[in-house]
Amino acid sequence: MNFNADYRLLIDGALVGAARTFEVLNPATEAPIGQAPDAAREDLDRAIDAARRAFPAWAATPIAERKARLNALGDAILAHLDPLKRLLTREQGKPHAEAEGEVGGAGFWLKAAAGLDLPVTVNEDSEVRYSETRRVPLGVVGAIAPWNFPLLLAMFKVGPGLLAGNTMVLKPSPFTPLTTLKFGEMARDLLPPGVLNIVSGGDDLGPWMTSHPGFDKISFTGSTATGRRVMESAAPTLKRLTLELGGNDAAIVMPDVDVAAVAEELFWAAFRNNGQICIATKRMYVHKDIYEPLRDALVAYARTVKVGDGAEQGTQIGPINNKPQYERVLDLIRDAKDKGYTFLMGGEASSAPGYFVPITILDNPPETSRIVQEEQFGPVLPLLKFDDYEEVIARANATDYGLGGSVWGEDEDKALEIAERIASGTVWINETQHVSPTAAFGGHKQSGVGAEGGIEGLMEYTAAQTITRRKRAVAA
Repeated sequence: MNFNADYRLLIDGALVGAARTFEVLNPATEAPIGQAPDAAREDLDRAIDAARRAFPAWAATPIAERKARLNALGDAILAHLDPLKRLLTREQGKPHAEAEGEVGGAGFWLKAAAGLDLPVTVNEDSEVRYSETRRVPLGVVGAIAPWNFPLLLAMFKVGPGLLAGNTMVLKPSPFTPLTTLKFGEMARDLLPPGVLNIVSGGDDLGPWMTSHPGFDKISFTGSTATGRRVMESAAPTLKRLTLELGGNDAAIVMPDVDVAAVAEELFWAAFRNNGQICIATKRMYVHKDIYEPLRDALVAYARTVKVGDGAEQGTQIGPINNKPQYERVLDLIRDAKDKGYTFLMGGEASSAPGYFVPITILDNPPETSRIVQEEQFGPVLPLLKFDDYEEVIARANATDYGLGGSVWGEDEDKALEIAERIASGTVWINETQHVSPTAAFGGHKQSGVGAEGGIEGLMEYTAAQTITRRKRAVAA
C-alpha cells in the first residue's frame, strides 16, 4: 500500500477515482501533499445505492461475524500504525506522538466496539403473551467526520454503525481526507462490497449527504453552527441524527490543589492537539487564593513547550489545521488586543509559513469578552478568577454549550458536589478528555443531539422494535 499517493474513493468494494481532484495541504508548510478525489453527485449516488443493496445481507449477518469484521478492521489499522501516523501528521499537523495516539486509538475503538451487545428487553412473559423489545438497524448511515481527529472520530461512527447492522457512507473533512481514504483500502478487503463506502469532496458534498433521501441517519461531528444546518437539511426526510458539536468547556480549580503537581496537566487540558479538541478546556476558573501561583506556573511551563512542524523531533504542539480556523483564532486574539486585555504570553502571529499561532494565555479578561464566550478551538486560554463556588458554577453554566467540563481539587467530595451541578454531558474530576468506547459521550444544550460511545451510542444506530406474541389458550 502506497501511503504517499493514489488516493481513491471506496464505492461498492472498488477503489475508484473521480472526474476532479482537490489539493490537500500540509498546515505546517502550506505545501501540497496530495490530490484527493472530489466526489460528484453521481459518485455519492452510486455509494448510497451500493450501501442500500448491501444492507439486507449485512443486517442479516450474525452479530458474531460483524464483530469479527470490526476486529479485523481494528487489527489492520494497528498493523499500519507507523505509515498512517506519518500521513496523519502531514495532513492534520499534529506531532507524531499525538498522531500515533490517534491511529492507535482508532484501532482500539473498533475492537472495543466489537465487544458491545445490543440489549433485548422482555416486557411481559405471562400465560397470555410474550413481549420483547429488540434493537434493529436503521438502514444506510451517512457519517461526516471532522478534521481535528479525522481517523479516530470516524471510527466513533463506523464501529457502532456497522456493529448494529447498518451500511454506511463515510465522508472525511476536505482538510484531512487522505488517512481515511487509505483506511478505505484496508476496508475493501475486509468487508463485503457496499457495506462501507468512503467519499471525499469539497464543501458541497456534506449538504448533498444531509439532504439526500437515500440516507436513514446522519452522524455528524463538527461545529454547532454547521450542526444546525445539518438538522435543518435532514428535517424534510425525518432522518435520525447524532450531532456531536462544539463546546466551551470550563475547568474549575479549587483552592486546595497542589499547584506544582497540577499545572502541567491543566496546561495540556487546554492545549493538547493545539487546543483543537471539542472537549479541551476553553475557560479556566481559578480560585483567588491560588490564582497567581497557578498563573505563573502555567506560563512557566508553557515557555518550555516546543511549537513547530509535527514531523520534527521534539515538537509538542503543531499548527492550526487549516486557514479558515487559523484566521478565526487570530481574529479572537485581535479582538482581545483591541479591547486592551492583558496577555501573559503569546498573541502574535508568526510570519513563517504554516498556520502557527503561539501559545497564548490571557490574564482574567471580562466574563463578557469574546475570548470567554466563544469557542476558540486553538492555542488560546483565558484564566479567570473566582472566590465563591455558587458564583463560579453559575458562570460555568452561563453558555449555550454543554459538552464537557472539569473540577480540580483535593477535596473529592466537594469536587463531586460541584461536578454534579455542571450542565454538561461529561464532567471529569481531577482529569479531563478521558473518553471510552464503553461510556456514553454527548452534549447538552447546543453541544449536540444524541450520544456516541457505550450502549447508548450503539443504540443511536438502531430503532426499537417490539414483538408481542399471544400464547395459545391453555386447555381447561
